[in-house]
Amino acid sequence: MIRLLVVDDHPILREGLVAVLEDQADFTVIGVAGTAAEGAALAAASAPDVVLLDLEMPDSKGFESVTTLHAAAPTANLLVFTAYDTDDIVVGALRGGAKGYLLKGASVSELTHAIRSVAGGQTYLSPRVAATVVAQLDTRKSTPVLSARELDVLRLIAQGLSNKQAAHQLGISEATVKFHVTSILTKLSADNRAQAVRIATQQGLI
Repeated sequence: MIRLLVVDDHPILREGLVAVLEDQADFTVIGVAGTAAEGAALAAASAPDVVLLDLEMPDSKGFESVTTLHAAAPTANLLVFTAYDTDDIVVGALRGGAKGYLLKGASVSELTHAIRSVAGGQTYLSPRVAATVVAQLDTRKSTPVLSARELDVLRLIAQGLSNKQAAHQLGISEATVKFHVTSILTKLSADNRAQAVRIATQQGLI
């Protein structure tokens, strides 16, 4: 039996999802949540097999909900179910711990297949999302590409701000800033923050 947690801030959509999922003989919905914080608390307490979550929540934006849920329940398989498919959000969600990415509007059969795939330890990407990821990887073979948010974080780092100060300045969590810093160091092949700033300056990124 696959134990599911549904995290979405739209009550009608949540109810519809629960009804569809409960129709599957091998699914059981163990909880629902309307915010990332509530979802994180439920995930930590109930250890679901799969967390089906939207990205735009009242208390989180972009892929921050992924990092929040992943930190609370690192063993849960996170399946993003959202309407947003911009490059930065897709790649950020996958880097943040999502095992799958499905766009709203998918058929019931695709949704259930995606859930079973991530529950079994596989990665599932809808075709359009897969194309986005491939394009991103192809672009980054030659030149490091930082997302708009990563550039925001890097500029604040260059100003000498700490992760906590940068988080306050940008209105995001400190954990999300740390995630961005790690991503920046990886993309720029830098050993530390100072080197990342130096490389970015040399390449005209900031």
